Amino acid sequence: MVKMRNQQKKTENAGQIAADKKASGVVNGMAEKAKISAYDSVEIEREAADKNFKPLTREEAQAMRLANPSVSPWLVLTGQAVAGVLIALFSWLVTGSASAGWSTFYGALVVLVPGVVFARGLMSKVATMNPGAAVTGFFLWEFVKIGLAIAMLFAAPRLVLNLSWPAMLVGLVVTMKVVWLVLWLRARLNSNANAK
Repeated sequence: MVKMRNQQKKTENAGQIAADKKASGVVNGMAEKAKISAYDSVEIEREAADKNFKPLTREEAQAMRLANPSVSPWLVLTGQAVAGVLIALFSWLVTGSASAGWSTFYGALVVLVPGVVFARGLMSKVATMNPGAAVTGFFLWEFVKIGLAIAMLFAAPRLVLNLSWPAMLVGLVVTMKVVWLVLWLRARLNSNANAK
């Protein structure tokens, strides 16, 4: 009798396991179909967008370039240099301390010198030969720029007498953030020129 009950339980358990496997297979199959249908709808949208794509003519491309000229990195660096000198002079005048002015100026140099090296590296002939070289050159010069900035920060206490770290950081941050002001002024000048 006990053997019959054990046998009956084993049969019931085996039936339950088979039913569970079948149910999970159905659920997994439905999930796969949902994934496929979602993928298909995205593909259909992409194909529709591709059909509506119209390449620009030479005249349209030239008009777009004239309306949206690129910004020279040298213009941005010039704006940063002017901002660095102004903030250093302002720091010197407000604190009355030459070391605060020099610290602020050195902070500006920590942004400018690596930026000049980076821009020069990106403007070289090798970096503009093909897209692969351009991407590789970008990352290479970005690493050089970061390394140079870190090296300059480590060298700051030895190069600037009575270094004021807060003043240096102010110079660094202001010089770094003036990029947005330069880009905004450039866009504003372009919009005024296009309006006339």
